[in-house]
Amino acid sequence: MTAILKRDLNSYFNSAIGYVVLAIFYFFAGLFFYFTSIYSQRGSLEGTFASMFIIILMIAPIITMKSFSEEKKQRTDQALLTAPLNLLQIVLGKFLAAFLLFSICVSIFIVFAFIISFFGVPEWSKILCTTLGVLLFGGALIAIDIFVSALTESQVIAVIVGIGSGLLIYLLDSISAMLKNMASSAAWLSSAMSGLSSVISNISFTARYTNFTSGILNLADVLFFISVICLFIFFTVRIFERKRWA
Repeated sequence: MTAILKRDLNSYFNSAIGYVVLAIFYFFAGLFFYFTSIYSQRGSLEGTFASMFIIILMIAPIITMKSFSEEKKQRTDQALLTAPLNLLQIVLGKFLAAFLLFSICVSIFIVFAFIISFFGVPEWSKILCTTLGVLLFGGALIAIDIFVSALTESQVIAVIVGIGSGLLIYLLDSISAMLKNMASSAAWLSSAMSGLSSVISNISFTARYTNFTSGILNLADVLFFISVICLFIFFTVRIFERKRWA
């Protein structure tokens, strides 16, 4: 697993992907930090974290697009499947490489907190809580997008489907609200729509991410993101188990 982690992490910086990801993330994070903290003279990163939600949704598919798609395109996935490693170690190695790159991106928020300390008092508890939330949120997206990458040998398709999945995640709250309105306007659909709305609301990434940005460390939110990570790593392993036996 360590060998795969090192190989994939090195591949990010031996190509343009790692630098492009860092540049995009740092540019938007710096932009939001300037307007929500420096320009408005606030000792908080809450506005920066909230604004970065959609950027993280777009960044995750770029990080993971070559995880398995490139292996399948170059037919090196056969070597992985016959390597003296179990499939969980292979998938975890690729997940951790992508997650480490994302963690390097997120580290900029700690730098921002120290910058704030020069003209104010940073809300360290809220900043550290939200940083944990960003890492968990990003980890969940990376696990989903690695699963998408395992389904295709085209990096372009992997990115497009990953971004589409991210937009769906972003719209979950709106879909839930729409179903709730439909339930109130159609009595015969009330029970089904209310139930569906409640289910969608419970799997909303936005609401759980917002809790972290507000400085609320809820065990249920932590377990939710960890569960999503474990679930999609399991799905990815199952894909390659079927292929290995085939």
